[in-house]
Amino acid sequence: MTAWSLVEALRQFRAGPLGWLVDLLDIFLLAFIIYHLFLLVRGTRAVQMFLGIGALLVFYWLAGLAGLRTVHRVVGTILFYVPFAMIVIFQNTIRRALAALGGTLPLRRIYGAQPARLVDEVVLAARSMAQRRIGALIVLGREQGLRSYVETGIQIDAVPSYDLLVNIFVPNTPLHDGAVIIQDSRIQAASCFLPLTSHPTLSKEFGTRHRAAIGISEETDALAVVVSEERGEVSAAFEGRIYRNLEDGELRALLRRHVRTRTDPVAAEPAPAEQAHES
Repeated sequence: MTAWSLVEALRQFRAGPLGWLVDLLDIFLLAFIIYHLFLLVRGTRAVQMFLGIGALLVFYWLAGLAGLRTVHRVVGTILFYVPFAMIVIFQNTIRRALAALGGTLPLRRIYGAQPARLVDEVVLAARSMAQRRIGALIVLGREQGLRSYVETGIQIDAVPSYDLLVNIFVPNTPLHDGAVIIQDSRIQAASCFLPLTSHPTLSKEFGTRHRAAIGISEETDALAVVVSEERGEVSAAFEGRIYRNLEDGELRALLRRHVRTRTDPVAAEPAPAEQAHES
């Protein structure tokens, strides 16, 4: 059944005696959309901004009731530009929401799968570099493309392996600065530049690597693994959260849960004990 035939069927059904069911479906879908919009902004700075917009609306209404025409007009002008300001302010949130919507389509099943052994290679490389106090940043792509970030680095196009990952991050070599990006079963590039998070409450002890890991996880659905050369600990960033000081089992569970592989069921592992930073 095509989309057009489905629309025609709904129109005919609405004209019948049970047409009220279509109105009920309409209300249910609207409630469903509003509910998921609230879930999207829950726990973020968007909540406070929506409260501020609500306060402006109340002030606009009260100014109209009180006959304060100048105030009423000025606040009304401000409210007129609020939707445009929201598009600019919430561009990252809107982008993630649209990407998540696109990720629900059946087409996404074709992309994003990594080889099952990739998890073990990354865990082994991260632990080895942590013991040797070698700083590293490894980005694992999921459903969303990372081409714009790949193009900022040196393209490699190689099979991911423990030996290659460790060799890339050896200090004083041309590729050790920046991030390695893995997607579509390949190391796409090394020495890549990533966006830094601008979250004001992030601890000052986090350096550029950790801020870049959180930043890429805020901008995309990728998962980033970070090795601290100062503390010799392994962390991971996903959806704006930083999971600190992970043991091998915890990192492996986190990767298997969020990085879809060709043979592993994604949700088979329990959640690791996390020290999370909400963005």
